[in-house]
Amino acid sequence: MASKSVNHSQVIMSNVMLPQHANPSGNVHGGEIMKLMDSAAGVVARRHARSNIVTARVDKLEFHLPIHVGNVVTCYGKLTFVGRSSMEVSVTVTVEDVSKDEPAKTALTSYFTLVALDENGRSQHVPSLELSNEEERRLFMEGQQRYQAYKQLGKKSSELK
Repeated sequence: MASKSVNHSQVIMSNVMLPQHANPSGNVHGGEIMKLMDSAAGVVARRHARSNIVTARVDKLEFHLPIHVGNVVTCYGKLTFVGRSSMEVSVTVTVEDVSKDEPAKTALTSYFTLVALDENGRSQHVPSLELSNEEERRLFMEGQQRYQAYKQLGKKSSELK
């Protein structure tokens, strides 16, 4: 299975936030943005694995700014770490008030872990990740550390049962 570059699967997706995405005050529900983020992460993982995928974990979901009706929301998704069958996708969301001449600002950030599945619903191997620069290597090492920490946490929790 050939390795694939980070650029191969990254995605940029934009949406205008409408009244049905918000509460009566015009603030967009966090769940609406999380859904967009999960969709972006899913596209990245599916492009990389070329198979069905499922979301296994959402990590460090941080809300930095409110989002309002009429704002343009853009999700930037890219792979940061790849294991045997799991993939970590970094998703950054920017918000832009297009009625003002101001740059977009970071509104949310998170890491999504997705797992590739075969036709029987079992985890399957995914291509390795080609790292082409220091930033990609740093993100991969950080993702690997998170992966190892969650594996350890899972072992400890199963020992308690």
